[in-house]
Amino acid sequence: MSTRTVAVGSASGLHARPAKLFVEAAAAAPVKVTIQVAGRKPVPAKSMLSVLALGAKQGTEVTLQADGEGAEQALDDLAALLARDLDADDA
Repeated sequence: MSTRTVAVGSASGLHARPAKLFVEAAAAAPVKVTIQVAGRKPVPAKSMLSVLALGAKQGTEVTLQADGEGAEQALDDLAALLARDLDADDA
C-alpha cells in the first residue's frame, strides 16, 4: 500500500470548495484512495461528506493511501493538490 502524508494548504482547511476539488480529483483517480487524520479511521477520499467530516484545518496533516496500478501517481497528484491553497486558486 502506498501512502503520502501532507499538510492541508488551503486557508479554510478542507471545507466547501477545497474539499469539492479534492473529492473530484480523488473520484477521477484510477484507484481507490482513502484519507485519514491522525487518530481517526481512514475514509473514502471520493466521499464529500466523509472528507468534510474530517474537520481538517489548514496545516492539519492527512495521510492518503491507495493500492494498485497507478497508486503512486494518483497519490502524488492528490498530495500536491492538498498542499496548495485551493481557496486562492482561480480554477
